[in-house]
Amino acid sequence: MVSKRFTAGAVATATALALTVTGVVGPANAEPTATREFTVVAESGVSADAAIAAIKAAGGTVVSRTDEVGLYQVTSDRADFASRAAANAALLGAAEKKAIGRKPKLDRVERENLIAKAKAKGAAAKRGTKMDPLDEKLWGLGMIRADKARKVEPGDRRVTVGVLDTGLDASNPDLAANFSWSLSRNFAPDIPEADGECEVASCLDPVGTDDGGHGTHVAGTIGAAADGFGLSGVAPNVTLVELKGGQDSGFFFLDPVVNALVHAGKVGLDVVNMSFYVDPWLYNCTANPADSPESQAEQRAIIEAMTRALNYAHRKGVTLVGSLGNNHEDLGAPRTDTSSPDYGADPYPRPIDNASCWDFPVEGPHVIGVSAIGPSGKKADYSNYGTEQIAVAAPGGWYRDGFGTDTYRLDSNMILSAYPKHVLQEEGSVDENGNIVAGFEASVFKECKANGDCGYYTYLQGTSMASPHVSGVAALIVSKYGKKVSGGLGMDPNKVERQLYRTAAEHACPEPRLQTYTNEGRPAEFDAFCAGSSTFNGFYGHGIIDAYAAVTTRM
Repeated sequence: MVSKRFTAGAVATATALALTVTGVVGPANAEPTATREFTVVAESGVSADAAIAAIKAAGGTVVSRTDEVGLYQVTSDRADFASRAAANAALLGAAEKKAIGRKPKLDRVERENLIAKAKAKGAAAKRGTKMDPLDEKLWGLGMIRADKARKVEPGDRRVTVGVLDTGLDASNPDLAANFSWSLSRNFAPDIPEADGECEVASCLDPVGTDDGGHGTHVAGTIGAAADGFGLSGVAPNVTLVELKGGQDSGFFFLDPVVNALVHAGKVGLDVVNMSFYVDPWLYNCTANPADSPESQAEQRAIIEAMTRALNYAHRKGVTLVGSLGNNHEDLGAPRTDTSSPDYGADPYPRPIDNASCWDFPVEGPHVIGVSAIGPSGKKADYSNYGTEQIAVAAPGGWYRDGFGTDTYRLDSNMILSAYPKHVLQEEGSVDENGNIVAGFEASVFKECKANGDCGYYTYLQGTSMASPHVSGVAALIVSKYGKKVSGGLGMDPNKVERQLYRTAAEHACPEPRLQTYTNEGRPAEFDAFCAGSSTFNGFYGHGIIDAYAAVTTRM
């Protein structure tokens, strides 16, 4: 995979040069303000004691810390705390947790007008080897030959896959069978200004719940059980671990994401799926002239903290998989960013310098970047692409696929997976009694067991749906070729990555190479040029993942 020159040392050096002022700045008698929360990142090589002393000197109080990556949760009543922290030689910067206003759930994570489209369209199997009732709707399993792969390797219970997302609804029988209560954690307490009223008094939702829905959908694709019920995932026998790092509203902030990655490394997870970008910046830049000095310092802190966390997880044996994003752009030649910051202040145009700006986590170190394709194998119009960061392609769903055929603009072109009942009720497709509302039968499904336990399923599309297909195949590779470690299985992430790439089904660029989506109703902004060869190119990377080849090709 071709990638940017990106090393923790290089970033740390650049930021150190930018922060040459020592001590703190700002008037000594600055007026206090309401107490605010910050995530503070220490400079490389700074001890915990020195970092805490610097935070205190800047007017902050440390309330928690993650020493593995030099991350501190801080409160302060100083209006100038962020600038004072950034100016201290021991600290890289501070990112504030701001009041942001409620945002519609999953507005940023691929739920493309599902409800409106649905209204417009009117016994037990041997565990782990047979297909489930709804699997006939999972064209993605067939495309990557996961249905064939499970006859050879359905996954090993000792292999653990972390779903770093909005949560995981373990009440769904398909997920309950593979869910690890002991390893799962919630790192993202509800923020009322963003998520609405807290569901529990502590605002820390219990593990096994998901008030956003996105994480549950991702988890189902990775590892829903193959048990004659509902549907099955790519790796139906592996263990699913909830790493709640996303808010119910779909935001993913720095502190929860970093702590989730550190936890994944500490407990020895094998794979972590990351279908998101770290808010509030679509691209984090070291010194974008369009940004204020305070915003520049915040982005440098995000760059360094994410780099440390990804490196830490990788060193601990975690294979990292991330979605390329849905901004229909070449990540090696990004357009002007008009969506950031997406909270705390109004967004403004930010020209993006590719050499000094990164989309995290997918452009971070050791992350396998995944593009999305539709049932036809064509790159989905929304999917990011580019030879710089792509690794492989996978089914992500594309509602508009099949132009000129009777499959055009059908929900079945998207990805079906598990979804929380209460979220569907909030969205209006399931009633208070748990029944599917008339008009939604083509897009929402309900399966119940004899004991009354029911699971719910719906369609979504996005690179968020492509990434878990890859995470599932990575888990199968560890299941097949991993070695026993500390009561489980483990495998060098570099070896997992190589096997994934060498067994992917090569796919040449389309002809003509400039792909347009005017037939699908998209403007010229969606035009995408596919650079590269049949062995590696900007649309498909090393190719479309192949689960069967991955578990039958000798390493």
